[in-house]
Amino acid sequence: MRLGGHKLLMKLICLMLSATLLAGCKAGSNGITINQHSGGEVQTTSRSEPVFYNGKTYQLDYTYTKSSKAFDMRVSGMGPKQQKEAEAVAISSLRHFACPDGQSSQMIGAPSYADGVWSVQAKCI
Repeated sequence: MRLGGHKLLMKLICLMLSATLLAGCKAGSNGITINQHSGGEVQTTSRSEPVFYNGKTYQLDYTYTKSSKAFDMRVSGMGPKQQKEAEAVAISSLRHFACPDGQSSQMIGAPSYADGVWSVQAKCI
C-alpha cells in the first residue's frame, strides 16, 4: 500500500522540523525574553527591547516617570525624517508592553530627534 510516497515523507520531515524549531523558541533561548503585559495595572518597569517594524529592527528604551505619570521613550535606529514611524513604534510598543488589556496609549506633546534617537513621551489611556 502506497501512502503518498515522497510527498508523505516530505510532510513528515517538515512537521518534525517545525516541531524542532518551535521547541527552540521558548523564552530566553535566543537571549531575548519578551513578556507581554496582560494585567489590570500599568506596567511601570523600565524596558529595553529590540522592535521589528516594517522589515527593520529598532531599539526601544523607556522609563516611567511618576511625577508626570507618563513614559519617557527613546527609539534608536531611525533617521530624522522618520517621525511617523518612531511615533508608531513607541505608541504600539507601549500599548503592548505596559498598558492594561483594553487600554490604548497616546503621545504627550511632540517627539524630538537628536543624535539618531527619537524621544517621545507617552501614557496609557
